[in-house]
Order: sequence, then C-alpha cells, then structure tokens
Amino acid sequence: MLAPPYSGQRVDAEASGGKGTVVDSTTQGTQDGTTTGTPGVAPVQFVPDPGLERDLFLRTLVRELAGTLEETVGLEDAAGYISIVGRRMGAWLDESYREALGVDRLDRDQVAAVHVDLKARIQGDFVLQDSGQERLEYTNSRCPFEEKVLGRESMCMMTSNVFGLIAAENLGYAKVELAETIARGDGRCRVVVHLEPRSGQHAAGREYFGE
Repeated sequence: MLAPPYSGQRVDAEASGGKGTVVDSTTQGTQDGTTTGTPGVAPVQFVPDPGLERDLFLRTLVRELAGTLEETVGLEDAAGYISIVGRRMGAWLDESYREALGVDRLDRDQVAAVHVDLKARIQGDFVLQDSGQERLEYTNSRCPFEEKVLGRESMCMMTSNVFGLIAAENLGYAKVELAETIARGDGRCRVVVHLEPRSGQHAAGREYFGE
C-alpha cells in the first residue's frame, strides 16, 4: 500500500542551517530531514521562514476584516460592527479584572490602572497623563496592532468600547474621545475618557452608560 502523500509531520530545520520548517511528505521521515526512500514519494522539502508567526497573522486578519467592512458598508457602519465586538471584549475584561482584584466594583483609580494595564499586556504603551474627578486622559505611542492599524480607523473602536464599557460599568458614565489616533496618522493616540456628561459635552466621542 502506498504511503499517504502528506502525513502532517513538521520538524524544525535547525540542522539545515537556517530558520524554517521541514515538511515530511512521507510517513517515514526522520528529524534530520531525510527519508527512508519510500518509492514514488517526493523527498522532504525545506520551507524557508517567511516571517510568519501567530501575532502577525492575527493582526493582519483583524486589519483585513476591518478593511473589508469599511469598503463594504463604510467607515461609520464598520465602526459600529467593531463596537459590538469591543463591548463584548470590554465586558469580559471588566469581569476578569474585578475577579482578579477581588472587588465587586472598580473605583476611579482602579479603572485608570486597569486601562493602562490591559493595554500593556497586549503590547500597547498607554500612559495616564491626567486623572481628575471628571476625566481620565491617556497618551499612547504604540498600538497593539502596530502598523496594521494605519488607515483603519474603525479598529480604534476596540479601545473606545473597552475603555468606555469598563469606566461606565464601574463609575456610571463615560464618553470616550479619540482626540488623536495612530490610525489617522497622528503619530500617537490621545484618548480622553470623560466621566461626567458636562466634561465632554462639546467633545466628539461615544457615550457609555452603566447598568
């Protein structure tokens, strides 16, 4: 009986002198990249490293999804769809942080700390610049999506909804103003979370209300 054309086995190709993957096309391949010479089966091929890894794949996937939405339904509607995902992510993160902190509700200082911490954990670089009773202001020099966010403003709805939901669910109200964004080409992000309606009444942004 002939061996299947591809067994699914992959081994690192360090012995080949570079990064890559040895794809074993037989059921009898060996780790040094050789085969037992199964008749009628092609020899093992060395696949060079194209720079692909999981983080890059997922960031590119999100970029292409956002781009497809923007091209199909327009920026405003695309932002609306991504907002739905952002709110679900925000609810999950809010619950996770409350559980980790052992509290039923976050206070203002904890909300600010959670905003900064969650971004740091996904390789953002948010810094709290202003912490007052009526607003929290952050700047950011590195987007978790890196260069994949450029020209994809709808992706910023992830930040707006995650920050807004966490603030509103714990403090009662939030309006998130994306004053500057890397996606728009500003070179950095400046995000203002207004905690009182009068604070952000003249600011462009999305409002969030706690339950």
